[in-house]
Amino acid sequence: MKVLVANRGEIAVRVLRACRELGFSSVAVYSEGDRQALHTRYADEARLIGPTPAGQSYLSIPALLGAAKDAGVDAVHPGYGFLSENAEFAAAVESAGMIFVGPRPRTLELTGDKLAARSIARKAGLPVLPGPDRPLDGVPSAEALASFSFPTLVKAIAGGGGRGIRLVRHPEELGAMVVAACREAQAAFGDGRVYLEPLVEAARHIEVQIIGDGAGKVLFLGERECSIQRRRQKLIEESPAPGLSDEQRAFIVDAAVRLGRALDYRSLGTVEFLLDAQGCFHFIEINPRIQVEHPVTEMVTGYDLVREQLCLALGAPLRLKQEEVVPRGAAIEARVVAENADEGFMPTIGEITYLKEPGGPGVRVDSALYQGLQVTTDYDSLLAKVIAWGETRDVAIGRLRRALHELQIGGVVTNVAFLLHILESEDFVQGNVDTTFVDQVEPQPKGLASLLARDVAAAVAFLAHRRRGQSTPATAGSGQTNWRRAGWQEQM
Repeated sequence: MKVLVANRGEIAVRVLRACRELGFSSVAVYSEGDRQALHTRYADEARLIGPTPAGQSYLSIPALLGAAKDAGVDAVHPGYGFLSENAEFAAAVESAGMIFVGPRPRTLELTGDKLAARSIARKAGLPVLPGPDRPLDGVPSAEALASFSFPTLVKAIAGGGGRGIRLVRHPEELGAMVVAACREAQAAFGDGRVYLEPLVEAARHIEVQIIGDGAGKVLFLGERECSIQRRRQKLIEESPAPGLSDEQRAFIVDAAVRLGRALDYRSLGTVEFLLDAQGCFHFIEINPRIQVEHPVTEMVTGYDLVREQLCLALGAPLRLKQEEVVPRGAAIEARVVAENADEGFMPTIGEITYLKEPGGPGVRVDSALYQGLQVTTDYDSLLAKVIAWGETRDVAIGRLRRALHELQIGGVVTNVAFLLHILESEDFVQGNVDTTFVDQVEPQPKGLASLLARDVAAAVAFLAHRRRGQSTPATAGSGQTNWRRAGWQEQM
């Protein structure tokens, strides 16, 4: 069996690892800007698919199909983002005689289109937010706006991951936000259509992981809390969701499985809900793909979701049984991104000059980083996911804090300090969060303490160098001074 992974970054490496464990040959694809990316080195083969812009490479169906045919693959795994929810791509893969690792093309038409998914969810009896199930045809007229309530969200019909979403608090902002959301959705998913959805204020974002065999069997693998978000993109996710009553958990699990059966769902999927301040759930969408946050579910259930996804697509029966799915403990994931929280979360670029990933009991890191990697703004800013499991939520929180303190990424500014600030906040520890939580958290200013820590680290590194008696000059042109090498060896 030979599998092409139509993606990049950490999810490409994650899928390639699963292929290797299963004994499958693998093919990576890359753009001009990703020639030296880790996934191109990890795969058995790598194929160039076009220039750096995603629209000419990772979003190009002809380029991906051409690479798949040239490589003679049996299956294509889309990962998440890019074309993972694109029904046209899935149909083209199957028409070419290959297997699409995911839901059927017809299912993607219904779920990749958020408006179609809302309509199906209503018919299946799920609680759906009010609003028309049709895309915006330009900016609504003043008369049409009279039927809308504000604040509201402009949301991309295709794709996910927080892309193509804009918050509109006042009618006069709508025009600019529609244009911005359309532009971002077109760039991210190749589909610029958007629609309006009421904003549920002070809501929690809860999602249910399902898996189906396409023949009527749909299982749930627990739920995840994804309320820690910035600009509609998740930062910290955990499983199980803290503070849910047995009745609330049973309600969303029943709703998610019911929707999966209505779709005759095959493969992995995530049914997403908002939990409002009154304790009521509202269906928002179903993501028909592997999720960025899937590792927390893997950690608490013990199942390799990517492996199950691959085996299902290749015709194996769904081997899991609902009574055997017994989540244990708690797992939390933190997304490390190339952003400077002290400068308004501006994207950062540079070369990874040093890398030390954490380890120890219950700690996992999913990344595509290596020393020497060039970080650019060409694609998503996600660098790594640090995941921690513990027998209890408190243990998981402590392990994740420890792991983030151990993580060392040199050469690029990241949001690690901001993630730690969140994890150490009392509200997070108590589970008192909603989707606006991050808006209330200010990055901690760098004061005299941080400057002193920097100076102490430099002094200790220099002292370590002196004690080692390293007097040999650094190699010419290496850019590596002796005191810096000593600092790295001392893990400063």
